[in-house]
Amino acid sequence: MNTSDFTKNTIEASIRIGLLVLLTAYCFNIIKPFILPVIWGAIIAVAIYPLFKKLKSALGDKNKLASVVYTLLTLSLLITPTVMISNSVIDTSAIISERYEAGTLEIPPPNDSVKEWPLIGEKTHALWFQASENLEDTLIKYQTETKKAGKAIIAGAAGAAGTILQFVLSIIISGILLANAEGAYSFTIKLFNRLTCIATGKEYTDLAKATIRSVAQGVLGVAMIQATLSAVGMMVMDIPAWGLWTVVILVLAIAQLPPIIVLGFVSAYVFSVAETTPAVIFLIYCLIVSASDGFLKPLFLGRGMSTPMLVILLGAIGGMMMSGIIGLFVGAIILALGYELFMKWLNDNESAPETSA
Repeated sequence: MNTSDFTKNTIEASIRIGLLVLLTAYCFNIIKPFILPVIWGAIIAVAIYPLFKKLKSALGDKNKLASVVYTLLTLSLLITPTVMISNSVIDTSAIISERYEAGTLEIPPPNDSVKEWPLIGEKTHALWFQASENLEDTLIKYQTETKKAGKAIIAGAAGAAGTILQFVLSIIISGILLANAEGAYSFTIKLFNRLTCIATGKEYTDLAKATIRSVAQGVLGVAMIQATLSAVGMMVMDIPAWGLWTVVILVLAIAQLPPIIVLGFVSAYVFSVAETTPAVIFLIYCLIVSASDGFLKPLFLGRGMSTPMLVILLGAIGGMMMSGIIGLFVGAIILALGYELFMKWLNDNESAPETSA
């Protein structure tokens, strides 16, 4: 090949590569707003598929009908608690606003035990006592902090509303994927076969599927159980804005933090306004709820998988620290795949015949 042909081929290849990169970038920008809902839709579809099969069987193996019923049922399960929690927050806010404007809003004085809280006990007791004595002067004194807290709450509410809308879209997408589950499964196997260049696509597809279901049950499932139990306890004790605290507990539980972080302060409030016996019962209940993940996680996390539970848990926590809630699943899948590839390489190396010197 002479220099002229080489230059011609190089220019032609560069143009093709440039056009391919341009096309890829343009396609990515088009689908970028839908990437996260599609990923969530795929995760939900994989996690819920065993239940979907039972639903389809109950409906006479009518795939499209089962998909529609699943979508409507799941949307109702998402929207109903959201409306209940929103109503709780709105009602509590309205009552506080009405009482404040009427000058009848009273804050009960703190219990002396608040002073014994580590690190923040003294300051919390002083601020709480000052607010119970004269709420208006306290709000004026801490006007800057109050405005910042109000802006943070409004921003959080807006973010939560956006998240709910995103999940509505993701549930609809998951219904579409479930209606075409076999095709999606075959596509994933082909993709893994192409990426690994070896016929292990089914093995890695099944591993990703099992990892998603394990994290859904062991992390999100346990978090929802803890949040639900916490909500029931707070509703029984008539805790103001119990819906808001339930959301905070759910986020903490997903982040692998103990719900007692919130329930401890709620229990302190109960001790200051209720009789000793129900307050003690509520505190014990909160401790049980907070510690329940200790026996729930081993029941759900990593069940039916050869990958160790520690690998799945580390992947979920590390992924969440990097990418938020979506990282729970992506991190666990990537670390599980990396672990399996490493173990495969290690075992292949051990099984290789030794050469004599």
